Amino acid sequence: MESARLQVTERGLKAAGRVVGGDCPEHPAFSASYDLLLDGDGITRRLSMRSVVAAGERQVSLTRNAEGFWLVDHGHGPQRAEFDGALDVDVVLSPLFNTLVVRRLGLLAADAEITVPVVYVTLPELTVSGEVHHYTARAGVISVVTPLGSAVLEVDEDGFVLDYPGLAVRV
Repeated sequence: MESARLQVTERGLKAAGRVVGGDCPEHPAFSASYDLLLDGDGITRRLSMRSVVAAGERQVSLTRNAEGFWLVDHGHGPQRAEFDGALDVDVVLSPLFNTLVVRRLGLLAADAEITVPVVYVTLPELTVSGEVHHYTARAGVISVVTPLGSAVLEVDEDGFVLDYPGLAVRV
């Protein structure tokens, strides 16, 4: 389950949210919270996350600086990374983060196939890596292929995910 409070501008976004996952073979039960900031061009500027499992908690802060580098801090001082020029972050198990690429690139109105580098954050571990997502947009239908699999996303007129089959449905 995910819950988020959003402040939306034309392409920018500010979000505070929480993702809760039950105990299953893929991961233990967890609760994760995040604060996300995109600039007016839809580029991720900052993501702060905290994840809690029975064994303890973790945190990570990702900041994209003006030079295009990412500063990744797990609480022990920032490490600098490029992540292949990624402008977007994807948090596993969160449909909101697929909205970032859809809105930034205007995929709802596009007819395109695009490969997008992303900063990939796993839950509940909060590991950070560079990955790629493949998006196909045809007549308002958006398909995505991520490291976890593929899906056809249903999005609203503003590009926000309504249905990510097998993951979540917006209520």
